[in-house]
Amino acid sequence: MSLAARHLEENGIPTVIMGSARDIVEECGVPRFVFTDFPLGNPCGKPWDTDMQRSIVDTALVLLDRAWMPRTTVQTPYQWGDDTWREAFFRVDESNRQQLAQAGEERRRRQTEIKTGASPLATEGKK
Repeated sequence: MSLAARHLEENGIPTVIMGSARDIVEECGVPRFVFTDFPLGNPCGKPWDTDMQRSIVDTALVLLDRAWMPRTTVQTPYQWGDDTWREAFFRVDESNRQQLAQAGEERRRRQTEIKTGASPLATEGKK
């Protein structure tokens, strides 16, 4: 994404990258970056927390409009809740393999419900 953003910027299209890997994204030199210190895959906030997600996206849109200098990073104020995710980040072993598989199945089920309109989340933004 960082390289795509730089290419778009060179061609006059402003961009904002939203991410959770600050060291990597900043090293790539993106023009505007919204950093959320959450586990990878959650740069827009906690799953199913639409208020937080809207706030983070709003932060990105404000940054897009008001960035005061190149390579600007804005950090969101949100906390994951505790830092235990850091200790177990990317750990898959026999102690958690079944739990991770079940969580993945639940996530896929919920995504299917949303896509097919079987979930209240599917109609939340259409009010």
